[in-house]
Amino acid sequence: MVERSSTVQTRREREERDAISVAPRPAPAAPVRTPEVAVGTSTGIDVTALRDLLLGEWRDTRLAARARMLDPVFHLHDDELVADQRARVTATLHALLESGAPRLPFPPEFGGRDDAGGNLAAFAEIVTADPSLQIKAGVQWGLFTAAILHLGTRTHHERFLEDAIELRVLGGFAMTETGHGSDVASIATTATYDPATEEFVLTTPFRAAWKDYIGNAAVDARAAVVFAQLETLGERHGVHAFYVPIRDESGRFLPGIGGEDDGPKGGLNGVDNGRLHFTDVRIPRTNLLNRYGDVAADGTYSSPIASPGRRFFTMLGTLVQGRVSLALATNTGAQVALQIAVRYATERRQFPGAGRDETVLLDYPRHQRRLLPRVAASYAASFALNELLTDFHRVFSGEHDTDEARQDLETFAAAMKAETSWFSLETIQECREACGGAGFLAENRFGRLHSDLDVYATFEGDNTVLLQLVGKRLLSDYGKRFTGASPATVAGIVGQQIAGGVAGLSGATALAQRVSDRASHTRASRALRDRAVQERLLTDRVDVAVAELAARLRPAGTATPEKAAELLGRNQHALIETARAYARLRQWQAFDRAVRSTAPGANRHALEQLRDVFALGLIEGDLDWYLVRGRLNRQRARAVPATLDALLAALRPHAVALTDAFGYEQGHLRAAIATGAERQRQDEARAATTA
Repeated sequence: MVERSSTVQTRREREERDAISVAPRPAPAAPVRTPEVAVGTSTGIDVTALRDLLLGEWRDTRLAARARMLDPVFHLHDDELVADQRARVTATLHALLESGAPRLPFPPEFGGRDDAGGNLAAFAEIVTADPSLQIKAGVQWGLFTAAILHLGTRTHHERFLEDAIELRVLGGFAMTETGHGSDVASIATTATYDPATEEFVLTTPFRAAWKDYIGNAAVDARAAVVFAQLETLGERHGVHAFYVPIRDESGRFLPGIGGEDDGPKGGLNGVDNGRLHFTDVRIPRTNLLNRYGDVAADGTYSSPIASPGRRFFTMLGTLVQGRVSLALATNTGAQVALQIAVRYATERRQFPGAGRDETVLLDYPRHQRRLLPRVAASYAASFALNELLTDFHRVFSGEHDTDEARQDLETFAAAMKAETSWFSLETIQECREACGGAGFLAENRFGRLHSDLDVYATFEGDNTVLLQLVGKRLLSDYGKRFTGASPATVAGIVGQQIAGGVAGLSGATALAQRVSDRASHTRASRALRDRAVQERLLTDRVDVAVAELAARLRPAGTATPEKAAELLGRNQHALIETARAYARLRQWQAFDRAVRSTAPGANRHALEQLRDVFALGLIEGDLDWYLVRGRLNRQRARAVPATLDALLAALRPHAVALTDAFGYEQGHLRAAIATGAERQRQDEARAATTA
């Protein structure tokens, strides 16, 4: 008999099954300013303690970054023209460098601390000041300079790294092409080696091969890390990265290089995105960033990684930090929006209630439904992102850098980047609508936040593409469980899972629920708030879906490539939904670990309620799935929305404290409706009415 093994068992759980907290890292040398947040509020919640739990391992680094972002020099201006916005953001890069924060991930000899995790923790906070500044900084230090560090070798570090870090050379990251987008393996720009001159010749063969949407390319970049198909001695060796000067000191393109401005965008107009193309551009052989592939003077190619496919994914894997940083940043944007909207909802009144006063918006159950589940989801995202950031740091610091760890990190990062960026955009829009006309005013930030963060869903990997990668990894891991098993054994196990064997083993079948609940709504509700029941349901949502996909896709193994592609296409939606379920399960698991790491008291009780809201919201969204597969009976399914509503009502008195725990001050929020002005208006109106 084959023992059941969850497809969502993580490396963290394999290595540290019983660990529920991580020792904090040393605080930065600079003093940390502690923001003004409430402690011991009237609800009994210790807001500062909750804030620190949300901040996680790099608490002090994040607080220092938040303190920096209170400086108006970093703040966006709504009334700027595109050219002025670009110029301001470029100038502000230097102010950011003066803080020392951009040097964090680099080696000590270049002024850094080898603190990969701290760098991304600080980077996420820039969203509160200006997302354009964040992305401009990300292009310069997180893509251009990081590519030199991670894809280059010592000679490249000595030649190029210091100038890039210190902004003496602004650069671009020229990977994406107009015609291929996220399909990096198929890019068409070539770098052909000429042994006679020991140079690579870069060529853009047609218009669709232009490098597109390249940050810094329109105006500021003087160099770029260019990705191209490496060819030498008549053989192609796949995509590699090259350091390419593109402009002279006065800003004119060098011979053979051309480009154009992408122009105004729907958001992030402080970043000068542009296009680049190359016509017989020659660069020295030594400008190949050759950590994973090199060309000798005679044209001989060599690599420490024999497999071209594995070499390609290893090179791209070094750049996973972009996905981690965007996931962190978008959750920051969602928290800013929620802190504004919840504060307003506790002050704004609309329509008379049972008494003389008009009703506060957040006292309406529907308003609670609009905002409080999103507060819970942001907590879940925060805890999962803290674990993702720790995993990222362990890999990139060398603490735990193995092939398996990198693969786990890439899967986790892809899932979280997709799920969190979509969540953020949906949350900002819901917050805007929940604030009515006030939410539509530019002074209250929602419109600008949404437009600036909109593209986060499609760059550093389009979300849909990323989730397909996650789904394929789940299928791959599932298949490994049956290595060496006979086809009959495999078919039996898969059939058992799909038919309900997994739920049967866990005691979660509809029949077992009927016996346990005994037709009692109270018992059904109590069961749904049991963390073990939540874990079973959310785990089965992934495990069973993967088993179903594996069964449907099994014929692809013996089909022609065309038929296999067609079969995969027919199951693409289910694959993506399964990957999203995996991302949500990872968030619930991280949330549960955070709850169990918290001492008993008001904070833990509130966290338990938030965790339950998050879980029940996920289950409610998939009720049809659970009912069709017998994971929930009708009695328990009917209890889901009622239990959720009761939890939201119980959380209502804590709403401000729970969002204040996000830790942002007025200088971060910068929204008129979050200043208390609405309460003053309401008090004035009530006084006039009763006079």
